[in-house]
Order: sequence, then structure tokens, then C-alpha cells
Amino acid sequence: MALLELVWVVIAVLLLSYLWIKKRFGYWKERNVEYIEPEFPYGNFKTLGKVEHLAPITRRHYDYFKQKGVPYGGVFMLTSPMLYVMDLKLIKTLLVKDFNYFPNRGVYFNEKDDPLSAHIFAIEGQKWKTLRNKLSPTFTSGKIKMTFPLVVEVCQRFCEHLREVVQSSNEVEMHDLLSRYTIDVIGTCAFGIECNSFRDPDNEFRKYGKIAFDKLPHSPLVVYLMKAFRKYANALGMKQLHEDVSSFFTKVVRDTIDYREKSNIVRNDFMDLLLKLKNTGRLEEAGEEIGKLSFAEIAAQAFIFFTAGYDTSSTAMTYTLYELALNQEAQEKARKCVEDIFAANNGRLSYESVSNMGYLDQCINETLRKHPPVAILERNADKDYRIPDSDLVIQKGRKIMIPTYAMHHDADHFPDPEAYNPDRFAPSEVAKRDPYCFLPFGEGPRICIGMRFGQIQARVGLATLLKDFRFSVCDKTQIPVQYSRTNFILGPANGVWQRAEKL
Repeated sequence: MALLELVWVVIAVLLLSYLWIKKRFGYWKERNVEYIEPEFPYGNFKTLGKVEHLAPITRRHYDYFKQKGVPYGGVFMLTSPMLYVMDLKLIKTLLVKDFNYFPNRGVYFNEKDDPLSAHIFAIEGQKWKTLRNKLSPTFTSGKIKMTFPLVVEVCQRFCEHLREVVQSSNEVEMHDLLSRYTIDVIGTCAFGIECNSFRDPDNEFRKYGKIAFDKLPHSPLVVYLMKAFRKYANALGMKQLHEDVSSFFTKVVRDTIDYREKSNIVRNDFMDLLLKLKNTGRLEEAGEEIGKLSFAEIAAQAFIFFTAGYDTSSTAMTYTLYELALNQEAQEKARKCVEDIFAANNGRLSYESVSNMGYLDQCINETLRKHPPVAILERNADKDYRIPDSDLVIQKGRKIMIPTYAMHHDADHFPDPEAYNPDRFAPSEVAKRDPYCFLPFGEGPRICIGMRFGQIQARVGLATLLKDFRFSVCDKTQIPVQYSRTNFILGPANGVWQRAEKL
């Protein structure tokens, strides 16, 4: 009898689960929203992390909804309903005008068990608003200008190293080298530490940076589960970061703070600004009261500054050189632009000269169009929101996704989207387009806070490299470049090999 009862209980549980999933998968149909039929248990993301990156998946979804002629469409991540938004006017409304309905990214963090994950990119609500107000003054043009000599110094070491490398072999893996460059820049500007990744490629900063990006503790699907059920994942103590990565960066920040405060060391870098906020709540002695930062807040911001600046910038620079190797005419135009800038500044780069680099900026923007660092922008509804001129209400807690990668490859926005054409970003061409079809850094109040610094880092690196070297494809160059399946950033799976020849 007991066995029979157990069988009936199992059958009842399975039946109820089936009915719940069927009801869940009918979410968009009940709301008369065009949607893509999901498959259990993956929803519409069956191949995520297994055979491909998120970018091509979202592009297929985007193309489906575009053929249907709808401004938005529904999909499912596992059983969680999500809404793609593709109408540019609506995107602007959601990111800017009605930002207060969608202030959070919905990124997983665990402030209690994994304090480094509670950084400005992830945290939400009033905590985010307060922290953003404290940190924004540290990323003004004037503050970034103070770090400019440090960036140039690292870049000069990079070029010296590359000259030595090409003497033995002119076939080089540029993503690896550019990652070392950005690690040294961030190490210098954020921590005041000489990483010297060119001489010591296995230094701890590089080691733990690679772990943070390349050896994720969870699969992409588990990460989405953690985001979808954050309350439960937090209760279980689930972490976004490896324990050794957290320990390393926490120790580095603590040691840096202790050394500077005991020795009264002052450097014009990011950590100096954070220390001023920690101790006085001001960036200048007689400046405005901004508010103090705790050690945990400093450590989390230093960590995200390192990880975000390290991988996104090195990847953007890598893809720029890859595309210029395939397009020699564009490379020569970029080189001419760079040479003119050096000539006008007595053979040197100044902060003012790299603030607007003309054609080279067009090349960087075209790279960010073809290979945006982040394939989608995510926002969570903080309260119920009725989409203008419709009956659809996005319920509190539901996620919207803006498919930037797919939008950047939409022929209606960018004709012949697979072609690399920097002229798309000539001022006259930019003026013809809706600016919301190009969103490599996001938009609105949650636009990337380190955007300016990343641009300076990339411009200095690319300008110096193009002045001294010519880049072309070699037998090892993978065409087209293959994206990593597991990295959230749109990074290359197998590196990017090129021929570098000293000019």
C-alpha cells in the first residue's frame, strides 16, 4: 500500500510540474505578445555555453521578431519569461525617460558571502545611486587626465617588448599581448603596482584575471538560474567569484591601502581618489562633501575596475587590429591619422591629442559595432510598467533585454553589416542615424562609468602600435574569428594571431 501511495505522489508531482511549466510557457501567449516557442528545460537558450556564445543566439531571436514586424518579443530563459525590446524609440524611453522603472541590471551578486561581487555594475536601488554619486567625480576628464602619463609609460614598455618579440618571430598572438598591456595599465592606475606582464606573463594579476574570466565557477545556465532566483542563491551562499580570486584582490587592496597610509604615499591614480573618499568623503581638501567609502566598497570597485577594464579594452583593441589586418586600406588611413597627430605634438601623445583621434576613433567604433563587448543590455523592472501605447504590462521583477549585438548587425541600421567600414562613423553618417542603434557602452544613468578611461587606454595603445608596426594576416589567423562560448564578454575563443612588422 505504501508503495502504491508513493507512486501516486510521484505521478501527482510530475503532473503538477508539467501543468506549471505549461502554464509558465504560455506567459507571452496569454498577453498577446509574439514569442518564440520554448523547449523544456532550456527555454530558448538551449545552446548557450555548449556550442555557442549568447551573441548569435540573440541575433537569431532578433531576426525572427524582425520578420514578424513587432517592436518587442517574448522568450524564455529556462522557464523565466524575458522580453526583447527592439524599437529604438522604446529603448530610449526605457533606458532614459523611464529609467526609474528599470534602474537595475539584474546581475547576480552576494554582498554577504561574496563582497567583491557587490560592485557598482551589479548593486541595485539606493545603494547603487549613492555609490554612483560618490564615484562619478573620480571619472571626470580632469581626474582621468592625471593618470594619462601612467598609461603612456606602460604603452611604451609594450612597444619595446613587441619590438623584441618580432625579432624572433613576426607571428604574434595579439589578444594575449594586449591583455598584458591592459593588465599593466589597470595595475598601475588602479593599484599603483608595476605588474610588468611583458617580462612576467604569469604574474598574479594576470593569473587571477584569467581565472576570473576564463574559468568561471558556474556554467552560463547556472549563472542565469542564480540571477533569476537570487534570493535563494544568496541564502545558499552561492558565489559569483572563485574564492582564490576574491582572496587575492581583497589582500591586494588591503595591502595597498595600508602601505599608502603608513608611508604617506600619494599617486595620481584611481586608488588615491578612493582613499580620499574613504578618509574624508571628499576628493579635494576643500571640495564638496561626497560621502565616505568603506573598505568593502573600495575593494569591490577596485575589483570591477580591474576586471572590466582589463578584458573589454584588450578585446576591443584586439578586434580593431584584426579588422585592420584584413582591411589594409583602412589601416593605412588610420596610420596616417596617427602620424599626423604625433607630428602635430612633437612626436608625443598628449591627453588633448587623444581625446579626438578622427579616423582611428571611427575604426574603434566600427569594431565596437561588429564586436560589442556585451551582446545584450539587461534591465529588471523595479515596479509594474505599462509599455506606452499598448496594453502590455511588464511586471515587477521581469527582465527586459536590448539585443545590442543583433542591432549592430541589422542591415536597416548598418547596410552590409558584416563588412568592416569605419566610414559609417564619419560625423556626417552618424548624424543620419538614430543614436540608439549603437549602444556599446549602454545608455542612460547606468551607462558604463569607466567608458572614458577605456577609450583613452585603447586610443593610446592602438595609436602607438600603428605608428610603429604594420599588421597583416598570417597562416594562423582564424577567419572569421570565433567567439568564446563561456566568456560573458565577446572574447575570441582561440586568440587572434597576426603578422606584426616593424616600420
